[in-house]
Amino acid sequence: MQNGRQIDLSAQVERVKRKTRPWKSIIALLLAIASAVISHRASHGKSTFVGTSNLTNQFIIYGTAALFLVFGSTATYGLAGKARQLLEPKTGPAHAAIVRYVILIVGAFTTLVITLVLFGVDVSQLVLGGAITTVFLSIAAQQALGNVFAGLVLAFARPFKVGDAVRLRAGALGGTLDGIVTDIGITYVRFDTDGSVMSIPNSQVLNAVVGPIPPIRKDPQVIPDGKSGTPGGPEQPQPSPPGPA
Repeated sequence: MQNGRQIDLSAQVERVKRKTRPWKSIIALLLAIASAVISHRASHGKSTFVGTSNLTNQFIIYGTAALFLVFGSTATYGLAGKARQLLEPKTGPAHAAIVRYVILIVGAFTTLVITLVLFGVDVSQLVLGGAITTVFLSIAAQQALGNVFAGLVLAFARPFKVGDAVRLRAGALGGTLDGIVTDIGITYVRFDTDGSVMSIPNSQVLNAVVGPIPPIRKDPQVIPDGKSGTPGGPEQPQPSPPGPA
């Protein structure tokens, strides 16, 4: 009984943490914005604190900049985790993880750049170098990124789900492909086609015509005398045996 109460208490604590987590992230984001505003105003001689000395003003500038780094990192991590929790039941764990990583990367880069600006560091070269690096990486990984974005479109559009029996029709697939969807991943969709699993890139699936597999039509049965008929149809008359002469 004591173990049951302990498990129930742990579940309640975890439930309360999940409910309060977004508010902690939102509060951290608001504190980060407030810290950035105070640091920016103090660095431009518009400190809200009257009668502060130069040393105190410098302490306010760098202290609030450091607070922005802490609060901004906390808000980014919390919002990324919350976005993953919200999207995972709808889009699956793979695509929810992609959204989480995107939020983490964008949030971390933005937080770093703003923090350097608040500390008075020239970030023009950093931003330019990052932009050039991003362009080269995008060109090098064009096909992989295309599959990733196609996977995101499939996750939100949802033309099919795992377990559906679908027919894909496209020239890139060599015609028509029938199978059962077994997994919708980040870059590939996996189909079970007569016992063999095939992995198809998401971009090709997105460009294909998707529809259900039509039912198989039953051909008319052929009876032994060579005449065709349907199951359950009227019986053919049998010739009567010859009578006595």
